[in-house]
Amino acid sequence: MLDLKNKQTVKMNELTSKQFKLGAYISLILGTVLIALSLLLGKSTLFLFFNGDMGSIGDFFFEYVTYLGDGAIWVPIVLFTIWKNRKYLVLIFSTICISTLFTQFIKNYVFPAEPRPTFLIDDTSLIHTVPGVELHTIYSFPSGHTTTAFSVFLLAALLIPKPWIIPIGFAYGLIVGYSRIYLAQHFPLDVGAGMIFGTISVWLSIQVQRIYFKSLKEIAH
Repeated sequence: MLDLKNKQTVKMNELTSKQFKLGAYISLILGTVLIALSLLLGKSTLFLFFNGDMGSIGDFFFEYVTYLGDGAIWVPIVLFTIWKNRKYLVLIFSTICISTLFTQFIKNYVFPAEPRPTFLIDDTSLIHTVPGVELHTIYSFPSGHTTTAFSVFLLAALLIPKPWIIPIGFAYGLIVGYSRIYLAQHFPLDVGAGMIFGTISVWLSIQVQRIYFKSLKEIAH
């Protein structure tokens, strides 16, 4: 029993991997850049710069790829963790809870009912929208989809020791984040904040997992 707990502690120490740190730095830097540019140029101006029409192919692609940042994405991740890496369930559930609390608390209490692009920008003819996509008008900051996508990306960087996970995972997070701008659901400011909050959520979850493994070790002793 003790040997098993010691092995788990070793595994937990491996979670401070170079891959996670690299992914976290990239996410924090890009998120900060988007926020800084939004404040410098104006969030509506930056939104209109990125919210270009890519035609029917772009509309179709981003309409569906955005679901990869929906909360439902956690279901297969949790099931896979139960099957393959049950010892990291605390890490996964902590990330889900912390990222959700972050976004919902800020949306509802820090920046309550923050207007979205189609509500804030008077001349809506400047905004590209995708037919059939329901446009939300408030609770813009931060982007929950982006927070989820970057949380998933950084968890993958943490748990999958493969060099391809950084470019593939980052591309996934970036595409989901951009889809929120393309679909006129969020400003780049919201997306940048989502990158940062996703990073913070995973980092805090690592601390929770460490506490959990430490408690198991103490019980084993």
